[in-house]
Amino acid sequence: MKGVVINLSLFKFGWLAVVFSAAAGLAEVGAATVALIALVHLVRAHRISNELALLLVAGLIGLAWETLLVQAGFLSYPTSAADAAVAPYWIVAMWVLFATTLNVGMKWLRKNLAITALAGAICGPLSFVAGQKAGAVDLADNSILVIGLGWAILLPAVTLIARALDGYSDVRLAAARAGDSA
Repeated sequence: MKGVVINLSLFKFGWLAVVFSAAAGLAEVGAATVALIALVHLVRAHRISNELALLLVAGLIGLAWETLLVQAGFLSYPTSAADAAVAPYWIVAMWVLFATTLNVGMKWLRKNLAITALAGAICGPLSFVAGQKAGAVDLADNSILVIGLGWAILLPAVTLIARALDGYSDVRLAAARAGDSA
């Protein structure tokens, strides 16, 4: 339980650091914060290479999705170059930050992918609305629906990837439990 509290606290701190530093035009502060949180996350993992792979895959998915949203005109980032062809690095860092929760504090998402999709459909857009209120992102009129639909698909997908790359489950403990029940 202590690990879950630490994980979710670091996520919340990181989220605030990224959003408010990006809004202030100091995105490197938020990105550096995510780098430190990711390092803490990796050091605590049983299988660092699995968790590192998860963070990288989540970052790539985030880069692709956020860039698609930017290029389609659903959102823009006021502190980024107006003609930027890709999403800013700090929003990709936010995806990496979120991935640090998937095998620890948000592990419950694995239990029911329909609930996970619903959580994505609601919480994804709410995060963007909060980011807009902080001044980090500008949303087009119809973007909330598109963001919600995207997160309803992406959150279960990333959750399945996290399950496959889980570097926090202790393999020795799982093997011992399997031996006890045989």
